[in-house]
Parts: sequence; C-alpha cells; structure tokens
Amino acid sequence: MELIVISNPVAVADESMIINHLFQSGLKYLHIRKPDSDVKTVRDLVNGIAPLFYDRISLHQFHKIAPDYGITRLHYTEQTRKETSGRKIQVQTDQGYKLSTSIHDTTLLPSLTGFDYVFYGPVFNSLSKPGYQSRLPADFKLNKANTNPRVIALGGVEKSNLVKIKAMNFDGAAVLGTIWNEPEKSLTRFLELNKNYLF
Repeated sequence: MELIVISNPVAVADESMIINHLFQSGLKYLHIRKPDSDVKTVRDLVNGIAPLFYDRISLHQFHKIAPDYGITRLHYTEQTRKETSGRKIQVQTDQGYKLSTSIHDTTLLPSLTGFDYVFYGPVFNSLSKPGYQSRLPADFKLNKANTNPRVIALGGVEKSNLVKIKAMNFDGAAVLGTIWNEPEKSLTRFLELNKNYLF
C-alpha cells in the first residue's frame, strides 16, 4: 500500500524545505495542489524542492510546466477530467505520463483505464475541510473487479485509522490535514504514519 502526501492548498512557511525533509524521510509521492495559486507560486515551490525528487511529484494545476522539470505525474480533478478528451489522456499515457484523478463514485472505476490511480473520499471526516463529512457506512468495503486503477483513500486519514483503510480494501491513503494542520509537526506526523503503515 502507498502513503501519499498532498500539499497544503495555501502557502506554508518553509514549505519546500519541509517537503524535502519528507522526501528524505521516505515519502514516496507528493501531490502539489494549489487551486488558488498562480503558476509563478507553483514554480517557486517546485524550484525549492531538490531535483532528485521531481519524479515523485504530481501536479494538480499547470500541467504545462511539467516538462520543464521532468515531472511525469499529473493529476486531474473530477472537473478537468470531464473536460479532457479521452484522446488527450491516451496521448499523455503514451508519452509516459502517470495520471491520477479524483472520484466520488466507485462505479466509474472501470471507465478510468488511462489512470494509474484515483483518490476516493472522504473516507473519514476531513481534517482539512471542516464540514466535509464521510457518508460511508462503518462496514464499507471497496468492491474492485480488477486491480486498475488503484484506489487511494482520501479524507480524515490519520494514524488511528490506517488499519481500517487496509480492511476497506484500499490500495493506499493520501494525507493532507494530518501533515499540514500543524506544519511544525509535519515531519513527526509523517514518521508516525510511516511507522504505523504496517501493510
């Protein structure tokens, strides 16, 4: 199973330094999600990250800058996925890009063959978006007919519920609030998650 960190949507003090420390401590993938930022802000963040980690970064916005950094991971929000042609998705996968997207309906999974993995949630009540509540029953179990795309649990992920995520049949988990609600504790929180990610 995979543990993915999503960036804080707004700027964080020493953000690129924290991200470098997370990568150095074993972070496999980081999603840069800055929905209200301009391209310069995203470039400045990427410029502060050590280039050896660029292959572990996925961009949610400004896909056009990916070739400048050798970034080969792109994320599509639900809305941008709906607005993007299947042909463009195919061209990007043919070019070697690893694509991901977000869903709120698991019946869409069979139609998303061009995507490496999807975020699905909120699985638990969100830690970063007050009022963003899970609607999943306590005994929820993901029914997957095949292994692609992989499904990553999103929403309210913290150390105490990692075992539940495994029991729900997810392929991994994505964290945001657990890491960024208290940036000064981000590395400690990540190490706790990684240590307890016994899958």
